[in-house]
Amino acid sequence: MDLALLRTFVTVHRAGSFTRAAALLGLSQPAVTSQIRTLERQLGRPLFLRQARGVTPTSIGDELAHKAAPHLDALIEIAETGLDEQSSLRTLHLAGPPEFTAERALPALAELTDGDGQGLALRASFGNADETLEGLAAGHHDLAITTARPRGALLTATPLCDEEHVLVTAPRWANRIGRGKVRLGGAHLLENLPVVEVHESLPFVSRYWASVFDSRPAASGTVVVPDLRAVLACAATGAGLAVLPRYLCVSALERGEIVALHEPAVAPLRTYFLVVRTGTLAMPHIARAYEWLLRSAAGWG
Repeated sequence: MDLALLRTFVTVHRAGSFTRAAALLGLSQPAVTSQIRTLERQLGRPLFLRQARGVTPTSIGDELAHKAAPHLDALIEIAETGLDEQSSLRTLHLAGPPEFTAERALPALAELTDGDGQGLALRASFGNADETLEGLAAGHHDLAITTARPRGALLTATPLCDEEHVLVTAPRWANRIGRGKVRLGGAHLLENLPVVEVHESLPFVSRYWASVFDSRPAASGTVVVPDLRAVLACAATGAGLAVLPRYLCVSALERGEIVALHEPAVAPLRTYFLVVRTGTLAMPHIARAYEWLLRSAAGWG
Protein backbone atom coordinates (compact mmCIF):
# COMPACT_ATOMS: atom_id res chain seq x y z
CA MET A 1 0.00 0.00 0.00
CA ASP A 2 1.34 3.43 -0.99
CA LEU A 3 2.57 5.37 2.06
CA ALA A 4 1.66 8.66 0.38
CA LEU A 5 -1.94 7.50 0.12
CA LEU A 6 -1.94 6.47 3.78
CA ARG A 7 -0.48 9.82 4.81
CA THR A 8 -3.23 11.64 2.92
CA PHE A 9 -5.85 9.35 4.42
CA VAL A 10 -4.66 9.92 8.01
CA THR A 11 -4.53 13.68 7.44
CA VAL A 12 -8.11 13.71 6.12
CA HIS A 13 -9.22 11.51 9.02
CA ARG A 14 -7.76 13.95 11.52
CA ALA A 15 -8.85 17.09 9.69
CA GLY A 16 -12.38 15.94 8.95
CA SER A 17 -12.23 17.77 5.65
CA PHE A 18 -10.63 17.30 2.24
CA THR A 19 -10.12 21.06 1.99
CA ARG A 20 -8.34 21.37 5.32
CA ALA A 21 -6.26 18.26 4.67
CA ALA A 22 -5.21 19.64 1.29
CA ALA A 23 -3.96 22.84 2.94
CA LEU A 24 -1.98 20.85 5.53
CA LEU A 25 -0.45 18.60 2.88
CA GLY A 26 0.29 21.34 0.38
CA LEU A 27 -1.89 19.63 -2.23
CA SER A 28 -4.93 20.67 -4.20
CA GLN A 29 -8.32 19.45 -3.03
CA PRO A 30 -8.85 17.42 -6.24
CA ALA A 31 -5.51 15.70 -5.64
CA VAL A 32 -6.55 14.74 -2.10
CA THR A 33 -9.94 13.53 -3.35
CA SER A 34 -8.23 11.45 -6.06
CA GLN A 35 -5.83 9.86 -3.59
CA ILE A 36 -8.62 8.91 -1.20
CA ARG A 37 -10.64 7.40 -4.06
CA THR A 38 -7.57 5.44 -5.18
CA LEU A 39 -7.10 4.06 -1.67
CA GLU A 40 -10.79 3.19 -1.43
CA ARG A 41 -10.58 1.30 -4.74
CA GLN A 42 -7.53 -0.61 -3.51
CA LEU A 43 -9.31 -1.61 -0.31
CA GLY A 44 -12.67 -2.17 -1.95
CA ARG A 45 -14.40 -0.30 0.89
CA PRO A 46 -15.48 3.31 1.45
CA LEU A 47 -13.35 5.14 4.02
CA PHE A 48 -15.38 8.33 4.40
CA LEU A 49 -18.96 9.49 4.16
CA ARG A 50 -19.17 12.77 2.27
CA GLN A 51 -21.32 15.42 3.95
CA ALA A 52 -22.25 19.03 3.29
CA ARG A 53 -19.50 20.15 5.64
CA GLY A 54 -16.49 17.86 5.57
CA VAL A 55 -16.41 14.10 5.87
CA THR A 56 -16.89 11.52 8.60
CA PRO A 57 -15.01 8.21 8.62
CA THR A 58 -16.74 4.88 8.14
CA SER A 59 -16.05 2.10 10.63
CA ILE A 60 -13.45 0.75 8.18
CA GLY A 61 -11.91 4.23 7.98
CA ASP A 62 -11.69 4.49 11.76
CA GLU A 63 -10.11 1.04 11.97
CA LEU A 64 -7.51 1.86 9.32
CA ALA A 65 -6.66 5.19 10.93
CA HIS A 66 -6.23 3.52 14.32
CA LYS A 67 -3.81 0.99 12.82
CA ALA A 68 -1.92 3.26 10.41
CA ALA A 69 -1.54 6.58 12.25
CA PRO A 70 0.98 5.47 14.93
CA HIS A 71 3.25 3.94 12.30
CA LEU A 72 3.10 7.03 10.07
CA ASP A 73 3.85 9.25 13.07
CA ALA A 74 6.83 7.04 13.89
CA LEU A 75 8.15 7.40 10.34
CA ILE A 76 7.79 11.18 10.59
CA GLU A 77 9.71 11.08 13.87
CA ILE A 78 12.55 9.14 12.22
CA ALA A 79 12.66 11.55 9.29
CA GLU A 80 12.46 14.65 11.46
CA THR A 81 15.09 13.38 13.88
CA GLY A 82 17.45 12.93 10.97
CA LEU A 83 16.64 16.42 9.74
CA ASP A 84 17.17 17.80 13.21
CA GLU A 85 20.68 16.37 13.24
CA GLN A 86 21.45 18.06 9.93
CA SER A 87 20.11 21.47 10.96
CA SER A 88 21.22 23.11 14.19
CA LEU A 89 18.33 25.59 14.31
CA ARG A 90 14.62 24.79 14.00
CA THR A 91 11.88 27.42 14.03
CA LEU A 92 8.87 27.01 16.30
CA HIS A 93 5.72 28.93 15.41
CA LEU A 94 3.72 29.65 18.55
CA ALA A 95 0.29 31.29 18.87
CA GLY A 96 -1.75 32.32 21.88
CA PRO A 97 -3.39 35.16 23.81
CA PRO A 98 -1.10 38.21 23.90
CA GLU A 99 -0.75 38.66 27.66
CA PHE A 100 -0.24 35.03 28.67
CA THR A 101 2.04 34.33 25.72
CA ALA A 102 4.16 37.40 26.44
CA GLU A 103 4.30 37.03 30.21
CA ARG A 104 4.47 33.25 30.59
CA ALA A 105 5.09 31.20 27.46
CA LEU A 106 7.71 33.21 25.59
CA PRO A 107 10.01 33.78 28.61
CA ALA A 108 9.90 30.03 29.28
CA LEU A 109 10.60 29.06 25.67
CA ALA A 110 13.33 31.68 25.38
CA GLU A 111 15.38 29.42 27.64
CA LEU A 112 15.52 26.97 24.74
CA THR A 113 17.22 29.54 22.53
CA ASP A 114 20.84 30.55 22.85
CA GLY A 115 23.37 32.82 21.26
CA ASP A 116 25.23 30.21 19.20
CA GLY A 117 22.15 29.16 17.21
CA GLN A 118 21.95 25.62 18.58
CA GLY A 119 18.48 25.96 20.09
CA LEU A 120 15.05 26.97 18.82
CA ALA A 121 14.17 30.01 16.79
CA LEU A 122 10.82 31.40 17.92
CA ARG A 123 8.07 33.11 15.95
CA ALA A 124 4.98 34.17 17.88
CA SER A 125 1.59 35.52 16.91
CA PHE A 126 -1.31 36.66 19.08
CA GLY A 127 -5.02 36.03 18.72
CA ASN A 128 -8.18 34.91 20.44
CA ALA A 129 -9.05 31.25 20.92
CA ASP A 130 -10.97 30.85 17.66
CA GLU A 131 -8.29 32.55 15.57
CA THR A 132 -5.51 30.59 17.23
CA LEU A 133 -7.14 27.19 16.79
CA GLU A 134 -8.10 27.95 13.20
CA GLY A 135 -4.52 28.97 12.42
CA LEU A 136 -3.13 25.85 14.07
CA ALA A 137 -5.52 23.61 12.16
CA ALA A 138 -4.53 25.31 8.91
CA GLY A 139 -0.85 24.67 9.58
CA HIS A 140 0.15 28.28 10.26
CA HIS A 141 1.36 27.46 13.79
CA ASP A 142 3.16 24.51 15.37
CA LEU A 143 1.95 25.00 18.90
CA ALA A 144 -0.96 26.97 20.38
CA ILE A 145 -2.06 28.11 23.81
CA THR A 146 -5.78 28.67 24.21
CA THR A 147 -8.53 28.84 26.81
CA ALA A 148 -10.85 26.71 24.64
CA ARG A 149 -10.50 22.95 24.31
CA PRO A 150 -10.73 22.05 20.60
CA ARG A 151 -13.06 19.41 19.25
CA GLY A 152 -12.34 16.74 16.68
CA ALA A 153 -9.35 14.55 15.93
CA LEU A 154 -7.19 17.08 14.12
CA LEU A 155 -6.05 18.91 17.27
CA THR A 156 -4.87 17.43 20.56
CA ALA A 157 -5.12 19.50 23.75
CA THR A 158 -3.46 19.05 27.15
CA PRO A 159 -4.31 21.20 30.20
CA LEU A 160 -1.37 23.53 30.81
CA CYS A 161 -2.28 25.52 33.92
CA ASP A 162 -5.10 27.29 35.73
CA GLU A 163 -5.32 31.05 35.98
CA GLU A 164 -6.80 32.64 39.13
CA HIS A 165 -8.86 35.79 38.64
CA VAL A 166 -8.78 38.71 41.08
CA LEU A 167 -11.21 41.62 41.48
CA VAL A 168 -9.07 44.76 41.79
CA THR A 169 -9.24 48.54 41.76
CA ALA A 170 -7.16 51.56 42.72
CA PRO A 171 -6.78 52.30 46.47
CA ARG A 172 -9.03 55.39 46.33
CA TRP A 173 -12.00 53.33 45.11
CA ALA A 174 -11.30 50.62 47.68
CA ASN A 175 -11.19 53.23 50.44
CA ARG A 176 -14.46 54.75 49.25
CA ILE A 177 -16.24 51.40 49.42
CA GLY A 178 -14.50 50.27 52.58
CA ARG A 179 -11.91 47.53 52.41
CA GLY A 180 -13.29 44.14 53.28
CA LYS A 181 -16.93 45.23 53.02
CA VAL A 182 -17.58 43.45 49.72
CA ARG A 183 -17.42 40.12 51.52
CA LEU A 184 -20.33 41.19 53.72
CA GLY A 185 -22.22 43.56 51.44
CA GLY A 186 -21.98 41.67 48.17
CA ALA A 187 -21.99 42.85 44.58
CA HIS A 188 -24.45 45.73 45.09
CA LEU A 189 -21.67 47.74 46.77
CA LEU A 190 -19.87 47.72 43.40
CA GLU A 191 -22.79 48.83 41.22
CA ASN A 192 -21.66 52.46 40.92
CA LEU A 193 -18.01 51.74 40.21
CA PRO A 194 -16.78 52.22 36.64
CA VAL A 195 -15.51 49.08 34.91
CA VAL A 196 -12.36 48.50 32.87
CA GLU A 197 -12.55 45.52 30.49
CA VAL A 198 -11.18 43.94 27.32
CA HIS A 199 -14.52 43.80 25.50
CA GLU A 200 -17.97 45.39 25.61
CA SER A 201 -19.43 42.05 26.73
CA LEU A 202 -17.37 42.26 29.96
CA PRO A 203 -16.09 38.66 29.73
CA PHE A 204 -13.84 38.75 32.80
CA VAL A 205 -16.19 40.73 35.03
CA SER A 206 -19.23 38.69 33.96
CA ARG A 207 -17.44 35.40 34.65
CA TYR A 208 -16.35 36.65 38.07
CA TRP A 209 -19.85 37.90 38.98
CA ALA A 210 -21.44 34.61 37.92
CA SER A 211 -18.91 32.52 39.86
CA VAL A 212 -18.62 34.59 43.05
CA PHE A 213 -21.85 36.58 43.34
CA ASP A 214 -24.18 34.34 41.32
CA SER A 215 -25.40 37.41 39.44
CA ARG A 216 -24.65 39.65 36.46
CA PRO A 217 -22.73 42.93 36.69
CA ALA A 218 -24.97 45.98 36.63
CA ALA A 219 -22.45 48.41 35.15
CA SER A 220 -21.22 48.69 31.59
CA GLY A 221 -17.63 49.21 30.52
CA THR A 222 -16.21 52.68 31.11
CA VAL A 223 -12.84 51.84 29.56
CA VAL A 224 -12.68 49.00 27.03
CA VAL A 225 -9.26 48.06 25.69
CA PRO A 226 -8.33 44.67 24.15
CA ASP A 227 -5.24 43.95 26.25
CA LEU A 228 -5.19 42.93 29.90
CA ARG A 229 -1.94 44.80 30.47
CA ALA A 230 -3.70 48.00 29.43
CA VAL A 231 -6.64 47.09 31.68
CA LEU A 232 -4.21 46.80 34.59
CA ALA A 233 -2.62 50.18 33.80
CA CYS A 234 -6.02 51.89 33.60
CA ALA A 235 -7.27 50.30 36.81
CA ALA A 236 -4.11 51.39 38.62
CA THR A 237 -4.69 55.00 37.59
CA GLY A 238 -8.20 54.92 39.05
CA ALA A 239 -10.30 54.29 35.94
CA GLY A 240 -12.41 51.70 37.77
CA LEU A 241 -12.59 48.10 38.89
CA ALA A 242 -11.25 45.22 36.83
CA VAL A 243 -10.92 41.45 36.97
CA LEU A 244 -7.39 40.31 36.16
CA PRO A 245 -5.30 37.16 36.25
CA ARG A 246 -3.33 37.06 39.48
CA TYR A 247 -0.02 36.36 37.70
CA LEU A 248 -0.46 39.58 35.72
CA CYS A 249 -1.28 41.86 38.63
CA VAL A 250 0.57 40.30 41.58
CA SER A 251 3.44 42.82 41.41
CA ALA A 252 1.03 45.77 41.29
CA LEU A 253 -0.82 44.32 44.28
CA GLU A 254 2.42 43.96 46.23
CA ARG A 255 3.39 47.56 45.43
CA GLY A 256 -0.04 48.82 46.50
CA GLU A 257 -0.84 50.30 43.09
CA ILE A 258 -4.08 48.30 43.10
CA VAL A 259 -6.06 46.58 45.83
CA ALA A 260 -7.98 43.30 45.82
CA LEU A 261 -11.59 44.20 46.56
CA HIS A 262 -12.60 40.68 47.43
CA GLU A 263 -10.89 37.40 48.29
CA PRO A 264 -13.55 34.68 47.87
CA ALA A 265 -13.12 31.30 49.49
CA VAL A 266 -12.94 29.74 46.01
CA ALA A 267 -11.37 32.02 43.44
CA PRO A 268 -12.63 31.86 39.83
CA LEU A 269 -10.25 29.94 37.60
CA ARG A 270 -9.69 29.68 33.87
CA THR A 271 -7.79 26.79 32.28
CA TYR A 272 -5.20 27.16 29.54
CA PHE A 273 -4.62 24.32 27.09
CA LEU A 274 -1.52 23.47 25.11
CA VAL A 275 -2.65 22.39 21.66
CA VAL A 276 -0.89 20.71 18.72
CA ARG A 277 -2.01 19.11 15.49
CA THR A 278 -2.34 15.41 16.18
CA GLY A 279 0.82 13.59 15.16
CA THR A 280 3.14 16.60 15.12
CA LEU A 281 4.70 15.75 18.47
CA ALA A 282 6.73 13.31 16.40
CA MET A 283 8.72 16.36 15.34
CA PRO A 284 11.53 16.85 17.88
CA HIS A 285 11.51 20.66 18.02
CA ILE A 286 7.74 20.74 18.65
CA ALA A 287 7.94 17.95 21.22
CA ARG A 288 10.80 19.71 23.00
CA ALA A 289 8.90 22.99 23.29
CA TYR A 290 5.72 21.16 24.30
CA GLU A 291 7.39 19.25 27.13
CA TRP A 292 9.31 22.34 28.26
CA LEU A 293 6.12 24.40 28.57
CA LEU A 294 4.40 21.64 30.55
CA ARG A 295 7.34 21.44 32.95
CA SER A 296 7.55 25.22 33.24
CA ALA A 297 3.83 25.53 33.96
CA ALA A 298 4.20 23.28 37.02
CA GLY A 299 6.09 26.14 38.67
CA TRP A 300 3.71 28.95 37.71
CA GLY A 301 1.88 30.07 40.81
